[in-house]
Amino acid sequence: MTMNLKLKIITPRKIVLEKDVQSVTVPSAAGELTILPHHSDLLTLLKEGIITYRMGKDEDYLAIGGGYLETDGEELQILVSRAYHQDEINEEQTKKAMVEAEKIMSQSKDSQERTAALSTLRRSAIDMKLLKKRRRNTSV
Repeated sequence: MTMNLKLKIITPRKIVLEKDVQSVTVPSAAGELTILPHHSDLLTLLKEGIITYRMGKDEDYLAIGGGYLETDGEELQILVSRAYHQDEINEEQTKKAMVEAEKIMSQSKDSQERTAALSTLRRSAIDMKLLKKRRRNTSV
């Protein structure tokens, strides 16, 4: 009998995903972490990155902002600032945002502008990584 986790991913705007899964891999502040059914109780800080969740042979991904993960081994709640599937990311807009952020980083002397540009650059890099991950898995 296959055991599952009840996964719930929540942003400030909506519940992004509610699904039974067999495993979830997240970018925690201490490094990559995989949660399986019957995991010990855990509350941990998440950093920006990509979540991978699996059910059987199916694997899917979400780009996330920072947040928290809590599990009791049966339910897994992920509270994050943002969460997007690959089909919600516009590749051209993401590339443009990266170019603009790099331009600001190299030209601006304003620390607030540079901090915002760095944040945009980091998010855009994660989004591009997610798009590449999807292409690689669909071509296999």
